[in-house]
Amino acid sequence: MAAQPSIVTRDIEKIAAQTGNLYESVVVISKRSRQIAMNLKEELNNKLAEFATTVDNLEEVFENREQIEISKYYERLPKPTSTATEEFLDQKVMYRYRTETDQRQEN
Repeated sequence: MAAQPSIVTRDIEKIAAQTGNLYESVVVISKRSRQIAMNLKEELNNKLAEFATTVDNLEEVFENREQIEISKYYERLPKPTSTATEEFLDQKVMYRYRTETDQRQEN
């Protein structure tokens, strides 16, 4: 996987084009970003849970090389906002507007 820069200049017109409104596009991207972040966090926690110890004594806690490598791998992944923006621009994100019946069902 190639290292991607954390800051990329984006064309606002392309982002706004799909929804017709820049702010609506940003909301869609942010919601997708949260989904990606939650999935990554859950995946990381599941992998690190294998290394969890029940010992509370700090003297007995030792450095685990595999655990460090897993953590470093997840740190090097692209940020969820970058991934979500790329997915949105590539039209890989499905979204829909709420209808009045959807809003009534929530209340």
